[in-house]
Amino acid sequence: MKTTTLPFNQTLDQNKLDITNFYNEATEDYEFWSSDFNMHFGYFIPFKTNPFSRDVMLNQMNHQVLKRLKINSGKHRLIDLGCGMGGTMRYALRHCKNIIAYGVTLSDFQVTQGNDLLKGENGIIIKENYNKTSFQSNSFNSAVAIESFCHSGHEKQSVQEAFRLLKPGGRLVIADAFLKKPVSQLCYGSKYAYNKLCNHWSLKRLETISNMTKYLKESGFKTVTVEDVSFRVAPSVLHVPFAIIGFILKKLLTFKPLKKESLHNLGGSFYALLSGLHMKSFGYYLITAEK
Repeated sequence: MKTTTLPFNQTLDQNKLDITNFYNEATEDYEFWSSDFNMHFGYFIPFKTNPFSRDVMLNQMNHQVLKRLKINSGKHRLIDLGCGMGGTMRYALRHCKNIIAYGVTLSDFQVTQGNDLLKGENGIIIKENYNKTSFQSNSFNSAVAIESFCHSGHEKQSVQEAFRLLKPGGRLVIADAFLKKPVSQLCYGSKYAYNKLCNHWSLKRLETISNMTKYLKESGFKTVTVEDVSFRVAPSVLHVPFAIIGFILKKLLTFKPLKKESLHNLGGSFYALLSGLHMKSFGYYLITAEK
């Protein structure tokens, strides 16, 4: 890859630019995936959630993340690190009336449209880098990062910033896909799916679950709980091919061209499904860390 010859900071800046452009142009496509603009996969509970209703599963993921935060009845400040269009924030504000919610994103489109969706709610989205925010230390009771840290490569800096922002006793919940082994140990099929996934979704890389756990502990979190929820997430991932077909048909029927960013987004969705089939190499995890 050409970026490997660039200075470290320049590589990061280019990665940031790619992510920003991608989400500025492709975010509106997510309305087809979720009417609530939940830009993540879902959580399935047998006999409770309908596997044919994608939005039900996506909001169940929001519920599972919030449940692990153990929000009490007092005034509570929540920050969504890489909030997208604020889908998780809006879910939290509907279900926990004592919350003040903040979200950060690098996308101007997500800031503008997300704040429109938050009108009348006790929440706001601002344009900031979740690896280095302007908030004071010990400002928040809880933090969430749902499929967002992967865009900067699951860097240790991301969890260090989350630790800085949290008050003592505060909780961070991460919901994301991780590697089960280093890239060098992936089989040919897994490595192919991994490289394509990172390329199409502007992911710097995926970290191994063992290294992410180590980063959290080294950053100062007292307790770290890791749950492999791959089988809970799988039913929503299986919606991907049907969503892709439906999205393309919608564009064709309305005579609207497919943007380059939309094509990349669709490709990323396909390779997310392909990666999920390699269960010895990839897993989806809920990680709860307490400061």
